[in-house]
Amino acid sequence: MKFVIDGMLGKLARWLRMLGHDVVYSNNKGDDELLNIAKSENRVLLTRDFALYQQAVGKQIDAFYVEGRTEPERLAELAERFQLNLEIDMQTSRCPKCNSQLRLIRKQDADGRVERNTFEHYSEFWECIGCSQVYWQGAHWTKIKDTLKKAKETKKRE
Repeated sequence: MKFVIDGMLGKLARWLRMLGHDVVYSNNKGDDELLNIAKSENRVLLTRDFALYQQAVGKQIDAFYVEGRTEPERLAELAERFQLNLEIDMQTSRCPKCNSQLRLIRKQDADGRVERNTFEHYSEFWECIGCSQVYWQGAHWTKIKDTLKKAKETKKRE
C-alpha cells in the first residue's frame, strides 16, 4: 500500500516502511501539501489531526484517523483496517529512513561500513538503494519482533 503520513506519526512511517509499504513522510509538510500528495499519488492519508482527517474526507481523499497511543496499537489499527501483514519480509522491506527498496548484499560489501563486532557476528546484510544505509538483523531485532507480536495480540482483541 501507499501512504502519506502527517508529522505526528514519524515512528509509524518507519514501521510501515519496514513492513514493505511505500510511505511519504516529512515532519515539515503542511496540510495542503499532504492532501495534494494523497490525491495526486493515490495514497492513503494517515493522521492524528482530526481536522485534517475531516478535510481529507470532505475532498474524497482516502484517509484514516489513527487513534492508537502506542506503536503496537497503531499497527494493530492499520492491520485491521487495511489487512496489513504484521511480518517483516526483507525481500519487500523498505528503508525506514528514506523509503527506498533494500537489497541483500554480500557480507564482504558490509566490511568497513558496520562496526567490526557486528561484521564478525552477523552474516546477512542489506543495503538501501537510495541512501546506502546498511541493515542487519541484530540484537534490536528482538524488540522489533516483540512490538509486532504485541500489535498482533492487540489486533486479535479488537
